Amino acid sequence: MLCRYEIRSCFLAFLAVTAFFSSDAQGQVSPPTRLRYNVVSPDSVQISWKAPKGQFTGYKLLVTPSSGGKTNQLILQNTATKAIIQGLIPDQNYALQIIAFSEDKESKPAQGQFRIKDIERRKETSKSKVKDPEKSNASKPAPEGSLFTCKTPAIADIVILVDGSWSIGRFNFRLVRLFLENLVSAFNVGSEKTRVGLAQYSGDPRIEWHLNAYGTKDAVLDAVRNLPYKGGNTLTGLALTYILENSFKPEAGARPGVSKIGILITDGKSQDDVIPPAKNLRDAGIELFAIGVKNADINELKEIASEPDSTHVYNVADFNFMHTIVEGLTRTVCSRVEEQEKEIKGTIVASLGAPSDLVTSEVTARGFRVSWTHAPGKVEKYRVVYYPTRGGQPEEVVVDGSLSTAVLKNLMSLTEYQIAVFAIYSNVASEGLRGTETTLALPMASDLQLYDVSQSSMRAKWNGVAGATGYMILYAPLTEGLAADEKEIKIGETSTDLELDGLLPNTEYTVTVYAMFGEEASDPLTGQETTLPLSPPANLKFSDVGHSSAKLTWDPASKNVNGYRIMYVKTDGTETNEVEVGRVSTHTLKSLTSLTEYTVAIFSLYNEGQSEPLTGSFTTKRVPAPQHLEIDEASTDSFRVSWKPTSSDIAFYRLAWIPLDGGESEEVVINGDTDSHVIEGLLPNTEYEVSLLAVFDDESESEIVAVLGATFARTTTIPTTVTTSSTATSKPTIAVFRTGIRNLVIDDETTSSLRVIWDISDYNVQQFRVTYLTAKGDRAEEAVLVPGRQNTLLLQPLLSDTEYKVTITPIYSDGEGVSVSAPGKTLPLSAPRNLRVSDEWYNRLRISWDAPPSPTMGYRIVYKPINIPGPALETFVGDDINTILILNLFSGTEYSVKVFASYSTGFSGALTGVAKTLYLGVTNLDSYQVRMTSLCAQWQLHRHATAYRVVIESLVDGKKREVNLGGGTPRHCFFELMPGTEYKISVHTQLQEIEGPAVSIMETTLPFPTQPPTMPSTPPPPPTIPPAKEVCKAAKADLAFLVDGSWSIGDDNFNKIISFLYSTVGALDKIGPDGTQVAIIQFSDDPRTEFKLNAYKTKETLLEAIQQIAYKGGNTKTGKAIKHAREVLFTGEAGMRRGIPKVLVVITDGRSQDDVNKVSREMQLDGFSFFAIGVADADYSELVNIGSKPSERHVFFVDDFDAFAKIEDELITFVCETASATCPLVVKDGNNFAGFKMMEMFGLVEKEFSAVEGVSMEPGTFNVYPCYRLHKDALVSQPTKYLHPEGLPSDYTITFLFRILPDTPQEPFALWEILNEAYEPLVGVILDNGGKTLTFFNYDYKGDFQTVTFEGPEIRKIFYGSFHKLHVVISKTTAKIIIDCKQVSEKTINAAGNISSDGIEVLGRMVRSRGPRDNSAPLQLQMFDIVCATSWANRDKCCELPGLRDEENCPALPHACSCSEANKGPLGPPGPPGGPGVRGAKGHRGDPGPKGPDGPRGEIGVPGPQGPPGPQGPSGLSIQGLPGPPGEKGEKGDLGFPGLQGVPGASGSPGRDGAQGQRGLPGKDGPTGPQGPPGPMGIPGAPGVPGVTGSQGPQGDVGAPGPPGAKGERGERGDLQSQAMVRAVARQVCEQLIQGHMARYNSILNQIPSQSVSTRTIAGPPGEPGRPGAPGPQGEQGSPGMQGFPGSPGQPGRPGERGLPGEKGEKGNPGVGTQGPRGPPGSTGPPGESRTGSPGPPGSPGPRGPAGHMGPPGSQGPSGPPGYCDPSSCAGYGMGGGYGEPTDQDIPVVQLPHNSYQIYDPEDLYDGEQQPYVVHGSYPLPSPYSQSAYPSPHLAQPEFTPVQEEMEAVELRSPGISRFTRKIAKRSLKTPARKRVKGKKPSQ
Repeated sequence: MLCRYEIRSCFLAFLAVTAFFSSDAQGQVSPPTRLRYNVVSPDSVQISWKAPKGQFTGYKLLVTPSSGGKTNQLILQNTATKAIIQGLIPDQNYALQIIAFSEDKESKPAQGQFRIKDIERRKETSKSKVKDPEKSNASKPAPEGSLFTCKTPAIADIVILVDGSWSIGRFNFRLVRLFLENLVSAFNVGSEKTRVGLAQYSGDPRIEWHLNAYGTKDAVLDAVRNLPYKGGNTLTGLALTYILENSFKPEAGARPGVSKIGILITDGKSQDDVIPPAKNLRDAGIELFAIGVKNADINELKEIASEPDSTHVYNVADFNFMHTIVEGLTRTVCSRVEEQEKEIKGTIVASLGAPSDLVTSEVTARGFRVSWTHAPGKVEKYRVVYYPTRGGQPEEVVVDGSLSTAVLKNLMSLTEYQIAVFAIYSNVASEGLRGTETTLALPMASDLQLYDVSQSSMRAKWNGVAGATGYMILYAPLTEGLAADEKEIKIGETSTDLELDGLLPNTEYTVTVYAMFGEEASDPLTGQETTLPLSPPANLKFSDVGHSSAKLTWDPASKNVNGYRIMYVKTDGTETNEVEVGRVSTHTLKSLTSLTEYTVAIFSLYNEGQSEPLTGSFTTKRVPAPQHLEIDEASTDSFRVSWKPTSSDIAFYRLAWIPLDGGESEEVVINGDTDSHVIEGLLPNTEYEVSLLAVFDDESESEIVAVLGATFARTTTIPTTVTTSSTATSKPTIAVFRTGIRNLVIDDETTSSLRVIWDISDYNVQQFRVTYLTAKGDRAEEAVLVPGRQNTLLLQPLLSDTEYKVTITPIYSDGEGVSVSAPGKTLPLSAPRNLRVSDEWYNRLRISWDAPPSPTMGYRIVYKPINIPGPALETFVGDDINTILILNLFSGTEYSVKVFASYSTGFSGALTGVAKTLYLGVTNLDSYQVRMTSLCAQWQLHRHATAYRVVIESLVDGKKREVNLGGGTPRHCFFELMPGTEYKISVHTQLQEIEGPAVSIMETTLPFPTQPPTMPSTPPPPPTIPPAKEVCKAAKADLAFLVDGSWSIGDDNFNKIISFLYSTVGALDKIGPDGTQVAIIQFSDDPRTEFKLNAYKTKETLLEAIQQIAYKGGNTKTGKAIKHAREVLFTGEAGMRRGIPKVLVVITDGRSQDDVNKVSREMQLDGFSFFAIGVADADYSELVNIGSKPSERHVFFVDDFDAFAKIEDELITFVCETASATCPLVVKDGNNFAGFKMMEMFGLVEKEFSAVEGVSMEPGTFNVYPCYRLHKDALVSQPTKYLHPEGLPSDYTITFLFRILPDTPQEPFALWEILNEAYEPLVGVILDNGGKTLTFFNYDYKGDFQTVTFEGPEIRKIFYGSFHKLHVVISKTTAKIIIDCKQVSEKTINAAGNISSDGIEVLGRMVRSRGPRDNSAPLQLQMFDIVCATSWANRDKCCELPGLRDEENCPALPHACSCSEANKGPLGPPGPPGGPGVRGAKGHRGDPGPKGPDGPRGEIGVPGPQGPPGPQGPSGLSIQGLPGPPGEKGEKGDLGFPGLQGVPGASGSPGRDGAQGQRGLPGKDGPTGPQGPPGPMGIPGAPGVPGVTGSQGPQGDVGAPGPPGAKGERGERGDLQSQAMVRAVARQVCEQLIQGHMARYNSILNQIPSQSVSTRTIAGPPGEPGRPGAPGPQGEQGSPGMQGFPGSPGQPGRPGERGLPGEKGEKGNPGVGTQGPRGPPGSTGPPGESRTGSPGPPGSPGPRGPAGHMGPPGSQGPSGPPGYCDPSSCAGYGMGGGYGEPTDQDIPVVQLPHNSYQIYDPEDLYDGEQQPYVVHGSYPLPSPYSQSAYPSPHLAQPEFTPVQEEMEAVELRSPGISRFTRKIAKRSLKTPARKRVKGKKPSQ
């Protein structure tokens, strides 16, 4: 290593360690000797010495300024004998010590003193001069011991402006302080002498002290030495203006007739314009000196300084050389002060003064006139300076001194201007006469009308504006994805009507008209209109429907149609076909499947696209079988078979025959155009069964038709004797066979019956004998006789899954004819199929299955847990149910599920499956912070938990403790435990009333320590308790100190922190729950709670506890400590109080090693106030991020721990002012303000609203803003003591953003009011929806009740149904009403008295309400704040209202669905262009400056512009999707035309309260349901084919709902994606909706129960309560129509009340067939055996009766329980529900409490035998259904043995299909029937 070392300036800046010497060690090591000094540069000295003898390790070099200051130390190696010390001041004396040291010993110091000037002087004396080129331009140094002193008696007011930007640095700023000290020392400073003021600037200037702040030089010098370093940017121009307006003022100490001097010190080029501000200062008579250091711009300095530059501009290369210009500067200033005094005294000026009485007039949009009263004396000129208040370049107008008025022109419209008028005398300027004026808005066009709308064009016209130079028209579609297709038209000022063409059909357009005045545009005039849709075809008809084809006809759509697209879909969804045809109006569909329902949609095709579809449906017919199959022309070996063809597309026939008495079957294939065939080669006298089958061109086959025929016997000869002749002849005799039967068919097979049908071919038959027996012959043959006119018979009861041979024999009067036989087979006892599990929840799940093909009597469901012991449970449902919700299950448990189909003959086999409930339990349960008497547990939060029950149990004595925590609490600590004891900690997760199983861990507390810990050193306690400061007497807050305990602090400095805490806390007055509560956290790697808020109740005990805090040590993790404070200190358990200011003071000496920004920002948004104190190496930008705003009040920085005293008073004042506020500090729009966020206090926030009864969340003014619907009688309230414990301030502003709803009553209600204990109103705001007035009331300071009522057109706007923002500004003298950021009225009131905090605060309460059982009005509320200031409304920009939102000045909309910045997704496509802003003045382009050095990290800026929109998400159920935010703002171009029009919200100041719009599309009229969100609109259905008219039956119950009622009035325009969403959803779900919809449609038409009636979509877990939509008005009842083509699904409504029962019809005939006429009496048969026949089967359903009368609408049901938020549904749309889909009200819900079952051996229910079982109840169906089909709980047998076979018609209801009646046997155990009294609702 070299023997030369340099003590650099940075070393001097940061070394602050004082050397300590050990007297014991001195003398042990020899000291160095022969100290010598040599000047090597103007600020550097080389030190040399002689090394000592002996062994030593190195040297300590210590340098100390003689005038006081810190000792700087450097450690050198033992080989060094020289060192260079830099950064010295030539005039400063320094003490030097060099100490040699070994490992534990030190030498005596070698000491000396030096001063650079003395060393140089000695060199000159000894003729050993050193030339220093740096000093060639410097002033000649003063003699030793003296500096230049200004001895003139002239006095001056000197203001020094110091650059405190980051580029200077802390060390260089110390050099600036020394320069200032030398500068001030040169003048005779005093209150009556020269005065010195100082301002420091960076990004914003501040006064460090005024001219009149200090009366002595010593006080000024002391202030200079303690001047704090500011940091920031370099805005010199702003600072120059600042000192002109603030420092050179009489109130700041400036004296008239005294020289004014300004001295600027800067190190860089200004970031703003300095020329006008410098000129203003010089014009005001202030002489300017400019001192530049290092990177300063010499040209800029010359522009600033007064002339001549040679004496007023100084520039040095480095801060180290600033001392070289002190003498020259002070000499120049001194001489100029003398000269100015002579000039001032030598000029006789009449009494000078400023002009007065500033008046503005002739105000227009582009200018106004300014007038004033003349100033006294001889005024040469008047200078009028003006600039926009919101920022901009000042401009000026100079007029002659004889004038007293000026016109300001070319101003910006609707802009407030600051005005100052100065009187200019010959050598001085007066003070400014100031005022403000606001220009008017540019006049805008009015009365925009959009008319002559077609499919591709519309016309627009408006009323013109006088003076406009033209108009600009912007128009764009509002459809998602098309908003960027904006078009612009510019026309002259004479045109106010034009056509907009080239538009898209069926698209909503926004049209905006601007009046142009040169390049500036007026406010926009906006309208919306939708182009006409493309015309669809009409009047779809079906004809010639066969088994494989159908003919379609329709009316043409339009002459412009290009063709049609026909889509036809099978109802089962297995096949979809499409065909395009030309400009025709008929088409035949071919190659269809028989007996299949098809849905057809026909679209018109145009050049612009396709129209909406015209829809309809039809069902193809059965494949026709050949008819009239007959046998004739029989012979002994042949007969002819003939038939009648039924279709022309038969390919061939398959003819087969077989002898009945056994033999081979034969078959022949015959051409399809043949209708007869002769069968030859038959056996004589033999009976044959002949069958015929038709095969068609599409390979489909008809049913087989069979007939019996017989050949004749061979002929014989019988001799006959004829008397008249002798000849004998022979005559053949032919046996005649008679068959009266043909086309024998067996169908309608069930598990226990067959239906036999035949055609009667011979009406001479008197009876038919029908015999049947099993094919195996294992049962006796049975026979039934039927009359000769009957041709059908139902055979029952039969065995299931058994083949029977059925024979029919015709019986004539003279014998029997030929018998005909056919086989038939009964169906097996089929089990259900396709078991499905859905809707799994923590205590329930749903199972569904498909019905078997065989008709059943019901289903038996058996289930039992698998992985835990438990009984098998079972229940029954009816045959029309195929889904069941099973409740009261264990969470996280697997269940074995079996479903049996029940038949009259027994049960089917089981359909089995496994289902599992969701697990309701925490994960990652672990312990931490285990101490002797305490331990903590933490766990991973369960996403649906609403609470946790945490139990700790001692495993030694079994004692338990438990605590209930909120669902968002992930940890808990237990205290007062026994040391060395094992504990079991169990966490039970709770979801509403459900509690999951325990999750447990074991943990043992620490044992007693073996040795008591040594007590740390503590600072000595102060002798007395500090008295409370006056400012803290009213303080009442929860105050927490977060103290850095990291290694960088050290023991000594930590004791200084403790002393600082002692002094700060000692300034408080009352400690405890009635005053200020104090908590302290010490943090390093992890935070440690020294004590909580509720730990101490007196100041004495609190201060004693502070003294006992021990130093911790570790790293610096400030963010972790702030989180710890939020989670541990600020809880109710730790003593936090509601409605009390929450204050945190963070003390740190370094940069945090973790993130502090996020948590501190979140806590500030929650209302916490942060103070940040940084010491030494702390990061200032990090302190700014931690502290609340403004930073000047909440952020402190000191150079070392000894400087705490400098900030103590100011900190205590600010903390106590925050703690004393009646209104807590909260954050709104990024700013801190005093007030109350009332939405949070009422629980109307996204995380809490579900717990507030009668409240739902809906989209607000923008989709990203939620609003909350307060339903009728919700009566949302909170105790006043929780909201305003200290009452209301005297001045405040109440802010609402709300909307009056259509169902808001037409009578007065209080939007908000405070009631006392007796429910008497104290203060509030009342809206009268009928009278359209607004009233504010309160009690004044005298106790008198006072009201002020506001009315008028502006007030009436808030009642028209749009969102409006209302500010009610209350002061001590007035009440102001501001609507949509525009003041509408003001009235005088008395000052208010305070309120009682013992009552409640209520939202929406009706004025007529009395007492606790109040009523409240429904409304929508998006915002509710109370700000403790009257100026808030003036600063509000109404950014939440689309019509008033200015994207340039409003903060970006909140991000959509972003849980954290870490989860931010990729950028979406660019958003639509924003709207045109007000054109600003065009600036001059400056020259590009050189790139400056990287500055330190700045403060957090304002939020950036919102990102572009993401892609559209999937459809969701109730929460509308979030639109993409606007794209980033592009760079401003040179052209001044307005920007493209964005997608506007409601136009105009108060929103779009226009005339009545067009009527909306018709909706389907359903029964009144719960208020859910409106589903997307479906496509209207066309009338179907009328069904077959049934015979008159008994009057039925309530009929199906009628068709859509009359169109409703057009409502407010919804969100932009509404129409696009309708079309998108319709396309996506068309096929699946057609399938389910048409299946139910077919079931209704055929009046039979559907075998699979529930196609319920499997829903996900329930979401949070949706934002309910308002119910539509009841439509008029129309005639019943067929179901239309399915639209997109809407939210299903709740069933209406059941209608009055119809009159009971006459008893119908059992069975299906009709009784034939009575036949002739038969011959007496043999006596029959006496036996009881088997019971007859139940009859088929009778024909459907006419629809009953419409019942009254159902009442609104109660609100559902709160659900949970599924993260996957973020910004989505759900597809649940739909037309006719079953809801939870339609499907039975099984309530199964665990302890209400008879217990069985689980194996009994799972073996093959059927054991007795318990049927658990009928299912509680929601009113108004009355269902008695299921029995009450009773003991039942496996067979459904009928008893009391009285038949009664019982209504069965199935979800999704029409009612039907079915006759079932009444059970012996009857269910009590529901009774209904006319005019009353059924019991719930």
